[in-house]
Amino acid sequence: MAIRPEEITNIIKEKIEKFDTKADLNEVGTVIQVGDGIARVYGLRNVKASELVDFGNGVKGMAMNLEYDNVGCVLMGSDDQVQEGGTVKRTGEVISIAVGDNIIGRVVDPLGRPLDGKGDIKTEKEMPMDIVAPGIVERQPVKQPLQTGLKAVDALVPIGKGQRELIIGDRQTGKTAIAIDAIINQKNLPPEERCLCVYVAVGQKNSTVAQVVKTLTDFGAMEYTTVVAATASDPASMLYIAPYAGCAIGEYFMWKGKDVLIVYDDLSKHAQAYRQMSLLLRRPPGREAYPGDVFYLHSRLLERACKLSKENGGGSLTALPIIETQANDVSAYIPTNVISITDGQIYLESSLFLSGIKPAINVGLSVSRVGGSAQRKTMRKVAGTLRVDMSQYQELAGFAQFGSELDKESQRQIERGKRMTELLKQDQYQPLRLSQQVLALYAGVHGYTDRVAVEQVRAYEKQLLAWADVQQKPLMDKLDKAVELTDELTVGMDNALTQFETIFNGKK
Repeated sequence: MAIRPEEITNIIKEKIEKFDTKADLNEVGTVIQVGDGIARVYGLRNVKASELVDFGNGVKGMAMNLEYDNVGCVLMGSDDQVQEGGTVKRTGEVISIAVGDNIIGRVVDPLGRPLDGKGDIKTEKEMPMDIVAPGIVERQPVKQPLQTGLKAVDALVPIGKGQRELIIGDRQTGKTAIAIDAIINQKNLPPEERCLCVYVAVGQKNSTVAQVVKTLTDFGAMEYTTVVAATASDPASMLYIAPYAGCAIGEYFMWKGKDVLIVYDDLSKHAQAYRQMSLLLRRPPGREAYPGDVFYLHSRLLERACKLSKENGGGSLTALPIIETQANDVSAYIPTNVISITDGQIYLESSLFLSGIKPAINVGLSVSRVGGSAQRKTMRKVAGTLRVDMSQYQELAGFAQFGSELDKESQRQIERGKRMTELLKQDQYQPLRLSQQVLALYAGVHGYTDRVAVEQVRAYEKQLLAWADVQQKPLMDKLDKAVELTDELTVGMDNALTQFETIFNGKK
């Protein structure tokens, strides 16, 4: 006979009462071995997986290996304070982070302790770091756009609220820049479209994190952003829990009905920290010395990104994980793992970056599996054929390099492609409003830039947008708010671009 859900709940409650009594919490263990951020403890018979244990002297640890005769713990601090033969106490708490509205605008470590020197944070509740992601019934489809302010992203690989879009590429190709631009752009959006942001720095230098915080502060983005920092000087255990801590902060606001954007920068270092801990705990190594559950490490984290159903408040958590490749090798173990978990990837190529194309997005290898359903209809109408056009241009440009004679149509495509490549370039920390993106791309797609010299295209775009914001303000306001690209808006853009062409040619 099947057991009813309420009977299962009662059975679980009985087991908890049986094993998790105050007597169990008074259990005292003994440290039998310590070193390299790992401690083996004897005597904690009823300790739970991921439970915090107290080593004294302000050092906490997390129980990870529940073995037959000992418990393997990772230390959340320096192992200098822990001695063999020392005592260890249970806390009864599974690892969690204290959260509240006051955590917005702060820089914290993965345990929620402030790092910005602004004093203690008043919190409202504890959020467990590692939970089971909401199920299918608790979600709704991803269909609201998340504007990044980057033409190349919003037009070619659009991101929806609740999506997981991977940013992947070699070091120094502008991966963090894309994520930071997306955070800064939230300030340009109307309040109902804006996202709260969480930036998780894993294994970076203190100076790098300080620079990111300074940039966000300078652009006024720290007003709605929380930074969780586990730097290169921190123990591997802190790097391991950092993304889960950031996710728990994001989920607190998501369950309150807010939209949240979280950046994990980066998960390559997260996997390396987990590998270090696992090998020290004597877990069996597999491919590239990673333990067998390294896929589960990231899948259970990224699965928590979702768009909640209306019954659950309709909040969302959008994840932008970052992965660093070696020599553009996207077929390595960790990159392929995360590619298979996410809903698409923005692939940055070092050769494009070095040739001056920034953001250095490879249009052919970048994809959004949510795509047009989460794209503003005005943008979808303008950029509908852009991906195919750019792919054809790159193929034809390859032929043209060999001196092949091309017909007039192919030459026209190459000339248009050169100008579109220039139009898709964008300076760092200068995200554009939707109206500016639509107008600039409309000019390129409909041939208004064909009569502009390639080296003049960026100057043309800059002057066009500055002119339109002043002289065509009603049109720009309509484009920002428009749901569809109506005939009236199309005619308005054609008239504006024709008018500007005369002004631009006059200036030359």
